[in-house]
Amino acid sequence: MQLIKSDINLDFVGKRKIAVLLSLVLLAIGGISLILNGGPSYGIDFAGGTLVQVRMNVETDAAAIKSALSGLDLGGVVVQSFGDESNEFLIRVQNTSSELKGLSEGIAAALKTAYPGDSIEIRRAEMVGPQVGKDLREKGFMAVLYAMIGILIYITWRFEFRFAVGAVLALIHDVGITIGAFSLFGKEIDLPIIAAFLAIIGYSLNDTIIVYDRIRENMGQVGKIGFPAVVNQSVNETLSRTILTSGTTLLVVAALFVLGGGVIHSFAFALLIGIMVGTYSSIFVASPLLIFWDDIKARRAQEGKA
Repeated sequence: MQLIKSDINLDFVGKRKIAVLLSLVLLAIGGISLILNGGPSYGIDFAGGTLVQVRMNVETDAAAIKSALSGLDLGGVVVQSFGDESNEFLIRVQNTSSELKGLSEGIAAALKTAYPGDSIEIRRAEMVGPQVGKDLREKGFMAVLYAMIGILIYITWRFEFRFAVGAVLALIHDVGITIGAFSLFGKEIDLPIIAAFLAIIGYSLNDTIIVYDRIRENMGQVGKIGFPAVVNQSVNETLSRTILTSGTTLLVVAALFVLGGGVIHSFAFALLIGIMVGTYSSIFVASPLLIFWDDIKARRAQEGKA
């Protein structure tokens, strides 16, 4: 199936400077948000603490629930709505306890005092110690780092070093914008989100490799039309495949985001942002970076002759 003819000639390369500016703006917005928020917002997996999910069978709100728990020694308490239903809440407390059941029962007892009758249902309770959370956070981000290093080595062996640098910078661009989006929308980063980042890296890399492989096939035309034209031609020749693959994947991820419920909402959000940014970076970041590299190399060669 081919939505776009292979001989189409859209000037993607000619827009590379605009694309670089757009990418820098998006990264700057995410970076400023991270600075203002004091870094990423970590979930219980990474920050440590206790998480209790409750279902309320009476009308209430997060502020009222937090007020009902004020008499307990829980440390910092954050209460927020969960999922699409307005009567489910996540209660995050800073303190941890060796008796998780006792802590959740204490929260349930305090809520039942404030909301008499059969109005409280504890749906789940999780506890992660601060040291365990720190260890999980370090290992999660090391997994992303090792993936980047492995990709750099593989593409250097499979193609050339300049291709590897372009691909890795594009992947850093994709993950950076996704983390910035999480900060802007106040979403937490936990272990499932690290898995989403790794999935984004894999998806974006696959898209980039398809374009790179076509560039390598067309390298014989460099002497006739020049390297920028070869890159632009290769992006156009793979455009139909890129749109079909990204479009169908986005439909599935969008369905998960809208219909999947609160449990996988953040995971689907990460994939949704990551796939869109990854598709954009394969066309406007990874490939034009090869041209910037080639221009710098040619400029240095001329300076050396001079």
